[in-house]
Amino acid sequence: MTTRATSSTSSSERGPRVKAVLDVHYEDGEALAACGLFRDFADERFEREVTRRVSPVAPYEPGAFYRRELPCLLAVLGEVEAPLDLIFVDGYVWLDAAGRRGLGAHLHEALAERVPVVGVAKTAFAGSAFAEPALRGASKKPLYITAVGIDAKVAAAHVRSMHGEHRVPTLLARVDRLARGG
Repeated sequence: MTTRATSSTSSSERGPRVKAVLDVHYEDGEALAACGLFRDFADERFEREVTRRVSPVAPYEPGAFYRRELPCLLAVLGEVEAPLDLIFVDGYVWLDAAGRRGLGAHLHEALAERVPVVGVAKTAFAGSAFAEPALRGASKKPLYITAVGIDAKVAAAHVRSMHGEHRVPTLLARVDRLARGG
């Protein structure tokens, strides 16, 4: 397990609640789960970065991706002491308009429904036309936003307001690199 802090400011000095961005990368039967913590949507850098190596990981199971990813997300969140205000995950909260649960909904449930979860997906798939599109920068291709515990339109507005001039917000791109070991 690796834990890295990018700021020495304690949460009690800046307020008790933070937002988290989570991602996981898999390689050779193990995973590196990453969590970046920030306070304001306009933040360019994380206040704190945390990683956690998880081994073994469940095999990929089509239609049940959460079984592989959820334990990794919970492991890295176990390293976070500050109360969370909002969590962003790479993927979907809801898989279809009928409410079939995706990774984000399973995470929300695992956290006793205490923290809203926003799913940010880079690709659309069959049945996901209900997702709230979020165009950023000069991109003509939207991100697809789903949410639980917060209105999807509000969540999409938050994603649009996040730092960065590209399609993927700076902090989401950073946590992806962090999960890949960088």
